[in-house]
Amino acid sequence: MPSDFDIGMMFRCHNPPEQLITFVQQVETAGFDEVWIVEDCFYAGAVASVATALSHTESIPVGLGIMPAVVRNAAFSAMEMAALLRLFPGRFLPGFGHGVTDWMKQIGAFPKSQLTALEEVTTIVRQLLAGETVTFSGQTVSLDDVKLDFPPAEVPVISLGVRGPKSLQLAGRVTDGTLLSEYSSAVYIAWAIEQIKQGQQAAGKADEPHRVTVYTFCAVDENREAAYVRMRPRVAEGIASGQLKSYLDPLGLTEAANELAAGGLEHVQRELPDEWVAKLAVVGTPEECKASIEALVYAGADSVVLVPVEPNDRALHKYMRLLLPLFD
Repeated sequence: MPSDFDIGMMFRCHNPPEQLITFVQQVETAGFDEVWIVEDCFYAGAVASVATALSHTESIPVGLGIMPAVVRNAAFSAMEMAALLRLFPGRFLPGFGHGVTDWMKQIGAFPKSQLTALEEVTTIVRQLLAGETVTFSGQTVSLDDVKLDFPPAEVPVISLGVRGPKSLQLAGRVTDGTLLSEYSSAVYIAWAIEQIKQGQQAAGKADEPHRVTVYTFCAVDENREAAYVRMRPRVAEGIASGQLKSYLDPLGLTEAANELAAGGLEHVQRELPDEWVAKLAVVGTPEECKASIEALVYAGADSVVLVPVEPNDRALHKYMRLLLPLFD
């Protein structure tokens, strides 16, 4: 069991931004290693939120997971990152992703190739952050003799928030971090890391470190059934959506999940096995949740970020009282 790993907590985008400052200060005081902020359409802007979180805390790293790569010009993304990296050295953890397809189409930003767009943006941003002068003409990125006036002292780990084999291999090729989203089981993490390693090998980077951050829904309670009652609707919603194939395939559950989903959401909530809930989330008593987190770390997670399924303040107090002391 690796001993050097981080436990983080997410500020969910559904919470109004005016709650952010108090929340991140409480997370830091509680002793979490990281706090993460997401950027989903059409909630509060994540760059402004991350800057606010950094400026109202002392030392905790703040992750941005993830910025859709196609919604900002690559040069301006690099400028935003460079400013935060210089203002708060060693504390900003940036990330890019494809962006949700429907949302990217809704805002007129869906690229010809999501994979190419993500590769171009990530590669060019890393070059700009390294202080290079960049001229490039691609499908998504077009820059002519661009160089940052204030690059950071060093290029940070940029995590790609991806889930399928081609995108995971891309992460291994072009950057040094990957962010795996909610519903990631230990089996899925191990499979994803194999894809990342294939990308690293293809790029001649087989021996280089690669940071794996994992989001996981979490419900902890001294009463095991109470925790499952809170978690079951969240996992059922994912199963009923039919969008968890990447996470279910490594577990061998895709066919059974599709059959379950055919009955509709209420049917899934009623018939969903506890065993599936436990595989796709961190749930149960404090000891069960500790074991689940350790399983994710053993599978290869460097950081496990807890995603509440109840109001942030209520979840935070439970994590502080029941879960964090088990890792002291």
